[in-house]
Amino acid sequence: MTATARPSPRRKRWLIGVSALALAAAGATIYAWPLAADPTGPKDCGAFLDAPPSLTGAATGVAGEPAWAQKGGTINDASCLNRTPVAGIVAVKSDADIAKALSYAKASGLTLTAAGAKHSMGGQAFRAGGVVLDMRGLNKIVLDSAARTVTVGAGATWHDIQKAIHPRFAVKAMQSTDIFTVGGSIAVNAHGMDHQAGAVMGSLRSMRVMLADGRIVTASRQENPDLFRHIIGGYGLFGIVLDATLDVVPNDVYRSGRTIIDYKDFPATFAGIEADPAIGLTYAHLSTAPGNLLRETLVYSYRKHGEDQALERAPLTEISSTKLRRLTVNLSKRNDFFKSAKWWAEKHVEHRIESCTITRAQAMGDGEACLVSRNDPMHDSVPYLRDALPKETDILHEYFVPRDRIVPFIDGMRAAFEAQQVNLVNASIRAVDAEDNALSYAPQKAFSLVLYINQPTDAAGNQRMAKLTSDLIDLTHRQGGRFFLPYQLHYSTDQLLASYPMLPDFIAEKRRWDPDGLFSNSWYARYAPEVEARGKQPAATLPSSTSGAPAA
Repeated sequence: MTATARPSPRRKRWLIGVSALALAAAGATIYAWPLAADPTGPKDCGAFLDAPPSLTGAATGVAGEPAWAQKGGTINDASCLNRTPVAGIVAVKSDADIAKALSYAKASGLTLTAAGAKHSMGGQAFRAGGVVLDMRGLNKIVLDSAARTVTVGAGATWHDIQKAIHPRFAVKAMQSTDIFTVGGSIAVNAHGMDHQAGAVMGSLRSMRVMLADGRIVTASRQENPDLFRHIIGGYGLFGIVLDATLDVVPNDVYRSGRTIIDYKDFPATFAGIEADPAIGLTYAHLSTAPGNLLRETLVYSYRKHGEDQALERAPLTEISSTKLRRLTVNLSKRNDFFKSAKWWAEKHVEHRIESCTITRAQAMGDGEACLVSRNDPMHDSVPYLRDALPKETDILHEYFVPRDRIVPFIDGMRAAFEAQQVNLVNASIRAVDAEDNALSYAPQKAFSLVLYINQPTDAAGNQRMAKLTSDLIDLTHRQGGRFFLPYQLHYSTDQLLASYPMLPDFIAEKRRWDPDGLFSNSWYARYAPEVEARGKQPAATLPSSTSGAPAA
């Protein structure tokens, strides 16, 4: 027999080292793979929102049933926390589909709610036991180049609108991401990166609306102006928006810029931005790194340069490196090291690999210039924020504070985050002007603080999120601000009335346009009865917290 040669000590150490590296690589791959994996479908965390125990689904035996895309069953929103049983879902393709569903709901004694992308996170797009209109099929887009307007179905997404009007025109006002439908954006009076344009209301010329009695009317500043003010930011409670005519603007070429400042310097920095009419878009990110939480601030700006306007605009493209971006975001949720690494990368790496859709070679020979068209920064459908991770979800918050109160608000927010060990994924600042819709979140110029927070989906996670939300709402009120309504319903009626003292008048006006309460959602079902009941009490018995900032 031939003896087997034994490896030398050096080779043995080498083999052990290689094996250890291989095991480490395999372990890292196993750990990272689910963090980068694409979702297999909508996330559903299993919890029910106000589910009636005896719900049986759509009524039967009623003439003129709509063409159900789903009869009975459940629906959820982007939070994944609000799985709710409904009578059914109607996939809308035309005005006639809506009229038929409306007649059916009235005859059946059911409520009716319009839904788009369902990114509100407190059941604002449906109600338990009601009929839901899936508006996404109502998505026709017609550009009028001469009038510089675009008329779009309520179910059209900003993503599709941008593709339809690019490269000559751009959206005037929309969110900083493009996944939302126009109808949904009108329902919340959404705002975004353009500090000059204001919210969607400022660029909205008119709407065609189906009322509770089936009539179709036009709502604009000239025609039915009071209805116009109530539909915008009215959460679908006054009628179904069929289509809308919006302003568009030239698709200007911008040079992107960024600066790192201390959060206390943000008001002065923004004042300089606001005074410069060439800056068309701006926003800021606050540090999520534990070492300087909400202190370091990255301010982004996009400045129009006249000599660059003749350059060719590249076609709009989709976000690349989705898995890597998703991995980076999800790693940051795991521990403080990755949170710090993510913030370091945003400060030092991301701008060096920024996608410049108009090449540097075109940019008058300027090797440092990064040129983009106006549409580019907003053409982001954030696919990297969707994941397949079970037992957790990411929740949006938004708070509006007077511009001179942002520093103490951030200080209070930081104290709450540190005390409650909040898993903050992102925090950004945007600017809004005074908005004069009926249920205004900004009766005066304000800064908007947008938060993206990770939470477990169990009962303990929901309880912690409820406490944080309540604390932040109280903090906002102390600073003279208001909280945004399209998110989780973790607040009391007292807190709601303190921020929105005009709510009783809003509900009374809703009753005037919709006396039978046909249009409804989970938010309205929860709060309206108590608000109306309080309105019938003697004034002396009303809680003192109902006195807040003046109505818009």
